Amino acid sequence: METVTHHGRKTSYRRHDRGGEADPVLFVHGSGGSHAVWKSQARLADDRPVITVDLSGHGESEDVTAEPGYETLSAYADDVLAVAEATGSRVLCGNSLGGAVVLSIALERDFEPSGLVLAGTGAKLAVLDDLLRWLRTDFERAIEFLHGPDRLFHDPGEELVAASTATFHAAGQAVTERDFRTAHTFDVRGRLDDVTVPTLAVVGEYDALTPPWYHEALAERIPDAEWTTVDDAAHLAMLERPDAFNDALVDFLGR
Repeated sequence: METVTHHGRKTSYRRHDRGGEADPVLFVHGSGGSHAVWKSQARLADDRPVITVDLSGHGESEDVTAEPGYETLSAYADDVLAVAEATGSRVLCGNSLGGAVVLSIALERDFEPSGLVLAGTGAKLAVLDDLLRWLRTDFERAIEFLHGPDRLFHDPGEELVAASTATFHAAGQAVTERDFRTAHTFDVRGRLDDVTVPTLAVVGEYDALTPPWYHEALAERIPDAEWTTVDDAAHLAMLERPDAFNDALVDFLGR
């Protein structure tokens, strides 16, 4: 892992680079996640550097003191921008809360990416009241809920569920709750016309957390956008069906 220091903290990231000459892609994980959710996207490094970040308080990155909501979202955007500057990344790909971070950068920061990939995300990310309550009072029940049918995964093996569960435990209850409460406040539905770069919205066919119509709406409102589904996958399509997910990215990046 490499690190970059900014705003008084260190943010960790992993670089996969096998000599590809295309622009680097910076991947941003979602709530309670880490850079490891993008392990299968390292296969794209033959064509372009692949950069995967740990947001503050996740993986190997130092945490930040921030209230859930805009303050946390802004801190995470600072993480991504610091890594983008350090790596020369101009394409940003975000999953779930990571998609909210990417959109907030495109809308609010003095940084114009060459492209956006919004994976399993939306312009508004409301979270069920029950899940928000369990994240505070019964973390294990919250994790079990998230691994229910067609939420994080459609048809996962035991190994995939075990790895996902371990990632939530590694992030911890406080950080994971902060993430979901931050997602719950996110809403840029009235501002999508201001996204000025080519955008791909990609979603698992069975995603019940951020369903396909979220992504259709993104493609309808963002001026230069398209959307596609990954068959036989749910919210974490990049893990569940990595070949199909990567094919969608390669097609978009090639255009």
